[in-house]
Amino acid sequence: GDRIACTYRGHGHLLAMGTDPTGLLAELLGRASGVNGGLAGSMNVVDPDHGVMGCYGIVGGSIATATGAALALRDSGRVAVAYFGDGAVNQAYFFECLNFAKALGLPVVYVCENNRYGEHTPTEAVTPGGIVPRAAALEVSTSTVDGMDVWAVRALAAEVVERTQNGSGPQFVEAATYRFVGHSRSDPGKYRPEGELDRWKERDPLLVAASRLGDEYGLADD
Repeated sequence: GDRIACTYRGHGHLLAMGTDPTGLLAELLGRASGVNGGLAGSMNVVDPDHGVMGCYGIVGGSIATATGAALALRDSGRVAVAYFGDGAVNQAYFFECLNFAKALGLPVVYVCENNRYGEHTPTEAVTPGGIVPRAAALEVSTSTVDGMDVWAVRALAAEVVERTQNGSGPQFVEAATYRFVGHSRSDPGKYRPEGELDRWKERDPLLVAASRLGDEYGLADD
């Protein structure tokens, strides 16, 4: 009964919510057997049967959609979640929707996946004062998490969802992560400082998870 809204790179979110992998792949290939009959393609998949209100190419579009869903979910014990990038916090959607959600005490969680770059622009170059203080200024409860650590993300997700379900109103989470590839296939990423990518790759979530599982179960590094 929960609802989520994603960016246009929402494939992982769709799979996590239970979208049929075969149907999703067919959608990416534009086939009639796809989740949306091949009409949505890669960017705009919708699967309301599994709680996915949509994947949005409009920056910040997911914020507005999740806020509207939360309005419908009031007093239901369900929550709506918006996933968006760091660039979206500079959009009017962000301020209008968080203000609306706080004023009405809506059951919505706003998750900013801060990968440090809005297309080709470093986040800190265009976001004076940082991201979390913007939500805090509206008296929305805020949290930060290491977005490269699946256990940390899972634990915080459970916590903020429970707070929302218990009537604490909107929650805001900044997940610190990093984009390993360019914004598009034609983007070589030359704007990155030398060595930055290599440093972040050492904390690849797959490597972090493999290391922890190895330690817990006594497995070899390979």
